[in-house]
Amino acid sequence: MELKELSLAVEKGKVKLVKELVNQALAEGIPVDEILNDGLISAMGVVGDKFRENKIYVPEMLVASRAMSAGLKILEPLMSQTGYEPIGKVVIGTVKGDLHDIGKNLVAMMMKGIGATVYDVGVDVEDPVFLKKAEEVGADVVCLSALLTTTMPAIGDVINEFKKAGVRDKYYIMIGGAPVSQQFADQVGADAYTSNAADAATVAKQYMESKR
Repeated sequence: MELKELSLAVEKGKVKLVKELVNQALAEGIPVDEILNDGLISAMGVVGDKFRENKIYVPEMLVASRAMSAGLKILEPLMSQTGYEPIGKVVIGTVKGDLHDIGKNLVAMMMKGIGATVYDVGVDVEDPVFLKKAEEVGADVVCLSALLTTTMPAIGDVINEFKKAGVRDKYYIMIGGAPVSQQFADQVGADAYTSNAADAATVAKQYMESKR
C-alpha cells in the first residue's frame, strides 16, 4: 500500500480507515518508523500548515488529531520493540484553578504529531506537579495552559517552582491560552509563547531537534 493513502485518511479525520490502513501496512511488513513518519506525522504537518493558512479551523484539526492518535495507539506498543526514538519528551497541563482542556488537548495531540512523547498531567494542576513530572520523565519541554485571566498568574507560580528547585534552565517552558500574550511570557520568564497548537508544535520541534 501507499502510505500517502494513510496520510490523507488522517488529514480527513477518518478514524476507522486510519486503523485499517495502519494494520494493513503492518501486515505488509512496512517498518513502524515509516508508517509513523510518512503516514501519521507527515499528515499532521500538512494539517498544521493548512491551519496556519486559515484553510481549516480548530474542529478539522481536532478530527485529524483524533485520527492520528488512533493510528498511534496501534503503533505505540511496537515502537519500543523496534528501537524507535521519539524526538523528545513533553509535559503538558492546564494550570491550577483552570478546568479548560480543549486547547491543551489539541496542543498535546499536535506534539504527538511531531513525534514527541507526551505526558498530559490534566487540568487544574497544582504548581509543583509540573516540576515533579518533568523531573520524573526527563522532559525536554513543559507546556503550561491558562484560559482565564484569573488563572494566568499560576503560570508564573509554576515557573517559580522550577527556579526554586534550581532546575529552570533544564527545561524549555512554553505557554499559551486565550488571554496569554508574548508580553506576559516575557513578564513571567517563559521561553516561548504561541497563539495556536500548530505553532506550538513547530516551536517545540525546532527546540528538540536543536538538542539532538
